[in-house]
Amino acid sequence: MKKKLIKIIKEASKILVEGYYNEKEVAFKAKKDLVTKYDVAVEEFLKEKFKKEFSNFNIIAEESDNSSLKFDNSIIIDPIDGTTNFVNKVPHTAISVGVYKNKKPYMGVVYNPILDELYYAKVNEGAYLNKKKIEVSKEKNFQKALISTGFPYSCGTCSDDLNAVMKQMKNILPNCQDIRRLGSASLDLCYVAKGTYEGYYEMNLKAWDVSAGIIILSEAGGKVTNEKGKKYKLFNDKYIVATNSKIHKKLLSYL
Repeated sequence: MKKKLIKIIKEASKILVEGYYNEKEVAFKAKKDLVTKYDVAVEEFLKEKFKKEFSNFNIIAEESDNSSLKFDNSIIIDPIDGTTNFVNKVPHTAISVGVYKNKKPYMGVVYNPILDELYYAKVNEGAYLNKKKIEVSKEKNFQKALISTGFPYSCGTCSDDLNAVMKQMKNILPNCQDIRRLGSASLDLCYVAKGTYEGYYEMNLKAWDVSAGIIILSEAGGKVTNEKGKKYKLFNDKYIVATNSKIHKKLLSYL
C-alpha cells in the first residue's frame, strides 16, 4: 500500500504545484477559511485513485460531504493543508493523507511538493523524511524549546477563542525559546517529528489537518494528547498538544 499511496500523492502534487505558481481565484468557506479550485482538483484526483486502489477504505476529505461516512477503515485527506500559504506563495503547504484501520492509526503521508519534502510513517516502522529516518528533539529544557502554534479561523468571529490564544501565548512565549506560526498543521507536526520544533499546540483543528501528522510524530518518538493530557481523539478534541515527549508536561501546564 505504501508505494501506491505515495505514487498517487506525488501525481496529485503536480496539480498543487501548477496552482502554486499560477494566479488563483479564491472563495471563502468562512471569514478566514479559503478554498480554491486546486483544493477541489487535488481532492477529486486523490479520491478517484484511492477508490480504485483501496476499495476496502472509505474516504473522508476536507472539501467533500462526509456526513454519511463512518470513521472506521478510512483514508483521511487534506488536499492542500495551508491553503492561505498556497494562495500567497508561502512554501509551507502540503498534501496530507492519514490511513486508519478500525479507527486505529496505520499509515501517514505528508508531502510538500514545493520544497520536495516527503514525510512518511507506518505504525511500528518508524518515521521518514525523503527515505531518511527522523526522530524528535532530545531537548528537555522548556526555556530552550522552539514551539509552534496556529491561530484558529474562529479568531475572526469568536472572542473567547481569540482571548484563549492570546492568554496561552502570554504564558508560553516568555518561558520558551520562541514561537513560530507557519500555517500548516500537518507540516508543524512533521517539524516536531524531525526535531525542528520541540512542541506544537493548536485549537479547533479538523481530523484531516492532523490525521497523518500524528502518526508520523508518534513513530518519530513524539507524544500527542489533548490539552488535558489525555489521548488525542480525532473528530472529538478541541485542542491538540504534540511534543518530543520531554517537554510535554511543561507545555500542558502553560496551556
